[in-house]
Amino acid sequence: MTEHSTTPAQPTSSTPAPDRSVLALLGQEPIGRIPVLDVEPVVDGGRRPTKSVVGELFTLSATVFREGHDAVNATAVLVDPDGRERHVPMVSTNPGLSHWRTVVHADREGVWSFRVEGWSDPYGTWEHDGTIKVRAGVDVELMLEEGARVLERAIDEVDHTDAGRSVLEEAVDLLRRAELSAEERLQAGISPQVREVMTRSPLRDAVSASPTYTWWVERPLALTGAWYEIFPRSEGATLDPETGLWTTGTFATAAERLPAIAEMGFDVVYLTPVHPIGTTNRKGRNNSLTTEEHDPGSPYAIGSPDGGHDALHPDLGDWDDFDAFVARAEEEGLQVALDLALQASPDHPWAREHPEFFTTRADGSIAYAENPPKKYQDIYPLNFDNAPDTIYAEVRRVIQVWIDHGVKIFRVDNPHTKPVEFWQWLIADVAVDHPEVIWLSEAFTKPMMMRTLAKVGFQQSYTYYAWRNTAEELREYVTELATETAPYMRPSFWPTTHDILTPYMQTGGVTAHLVRSALAATLVPTYGIYAGFEHVENVPRPGAEEHIDNEKYEYKDRRWGEAIPGRADLTGWLTLLNRIRRGHPSLHWLRNITFHHADNENLLVFSKHGGGADDGSHQDTIIVVANLDPFGIHGSRLRLDLGALGLGLGEHPGQRFRAHDLVTGADWIWDDAPYVELGPGYGREPVHIVHATTA
Repeated sequence: MTEHSTTPAQPTSSTPAPDRSVLALLGQEPIGRIPVLDVEPVVDGGRRPTKSVVGELFTLSATVFREGHDAVNATAVLVDPDGRERHVPMVSTNPGLSHWRTVVHADREGVWSFRVEGWSDPYGTWEHDGTIKVRAGVDVELMLEEGARVLERAIDEVDHTDAGRSVLEEAVDLLRRAELSAEERLQAGISPQVREVMTRSPLRDAVSASPTYTWWVERPLALTGAWYEIFPRSEGATLDPETGLWTTGTFATAAERLPAIAEMGFDVVYLTPVHPIGTTNRKGRNNSLTTEEHDPGSPYAIGSPDGGHDALHPDLGDWDDFDAFVARAEEEGLQVALDLALQASPDHPWAREHPEFFTTRADGSIAYAENPPKKYQDIYPLNFDNAPDTIYAEVRRVIQVWIDHGVKIFRVDNPHTKPVEFWQWLIADVAVDHPEVIWLSEAFTKPMMMRTLAKVGFQQSYTYYAWRNTAEELREYVTELATETAPYMRPSFWPTTHDILTPYMQTGGVTAHLVRSALAATLVPTYGIYAGFEHVENVPRPGAEEHIDNEKYEYKDRRWGEAIPGRADLTGWLTLLNRIRRGHPSLHWLRNITFHHADNENLLVFSKHGGGADDGSHQDTIIVVANLDPFGIHGSRLRLDLGALGLGLGEHPGQRFRAHDLVTGADWIWDDAPYVELGPGYGREPVHIVHATTA
């Protein structure tokens, strides 16, 4: 990364703006004396903020040019939340296309901004012309004097350090020493020391700025983290074998599970809704319309006489119990995320006190939720068109209740069924006083809606990862996430959820669970695991992509800690994945992925290197090779792009490096075309996670 200037140079010359009223007649903005165009990354033309987290490196680019042959240059100007400017030099990466770029990052949270300034470069112009003419013996004295005058301008008009000023003053003196040879005088003006001073604090004429673009910088957990999902009522629940009745788990019993979750290396414990559950049209097991007396109902059917979204289910405990749970999570190094499902059971206080919150049908009944062919007779969706001001205020009040009890992360259920402008307002309003709050969008819907929700504020988004299974699908999708949408959308990869069990996971057994969790944990910085994954719970409800005996409608006693014959236990595997993630900073970033080629398309191979500022990621390279076929052994020759590994190997084939497999502990010496063979079975793991270092 190009270092920030320690003494940002001030514009030394600018041109008057054209008469804007004339341009406005034709719908134009002034282009500037030095045109600055195509600034990236800019979201929706600057109407939405560009996003990053603290320390996240990304490329800032623009097209900058001018008429004629004089030298042009460009500077990225970063403005921190206190209004302080940081000038970062840009480099022309394609002079023919006038393309300029630099790599930037922010070192603190807050609302930043950036712009690109194009400028005429008097020193660059003289350096080019003077070198040619002096060495050709043309206008020698004139060119040397002009060089001295350019440097004198730089001394007078630009702020320099004392050392920098001394370098320029000495150069001016040498440029005018007639007793020296022309080449010696020229060398004094173009020496590396002079160039360094003029690069750090340049003399800039005709400075022209792009528009200023908003840049939101958020805490690292907004990009990077490992989530673990639980239904609190199941943690500690027990079944009486004689009566067949369940004793519910509570916040107190769920808290006893937290050390194990933390021990596995997770960062966030995500709770499904913990509110009172309605009884009207309560669903039975497997979403059945037939309910047994003791069926607990879906926690997404929120609301009963015990309260609504601002209340706790009495079976789980009271506010003291919830606060104790949050405190215990914090002691274990975990943050608590809460499911926000903006819908109501027919028994919710809103249905009685605010019927205008809902849609009333022609027969006078309130419409229940549907997502054909699914029907949710136990849930009323909100209608934001009926009473938007009242609904907005009520939801904001509810959110504050949970923030006040220590919840700083919300996983939002089905945000795509609510107005986008509502989310834009809510997230912004919360951020004014609580910028640390993170919102995860559970919107498995059309790409434009998913992207727009991210643009208006959601820090993280569920994705189509669960349904991308082939090497081609994964390469295409992750490339899109790491490039096109990375400035505003941060993906969260989940192999399964309480609602999703894909055919791949249903049929692939243990191997599918190993592969999909490893890919989720390494392809992107944030991934999540739904409780029960460790035990390879993969039996579907017939005809559906979801678990049989779905936990949404009943209790689960997974008998944590018990060794049960024939039952898989992937606890150690998840612990290993999270240990690898924590130990290798290159896995903490999104935009640093490179896909490599495997001759066998059953294998996916990619690497991660760099991505962060001052975190050691530039010295960390991870290569992942995964067998995507859960049923067969596959071998392949890999075709690695050595230059992308960050090991200083260049592009020349045949160079070798050390490959240490973090899964098995094996060590190999690889070149650009190693042969690998991956399981399942016969002692072969289905995934290599390789730490690459110079041999």
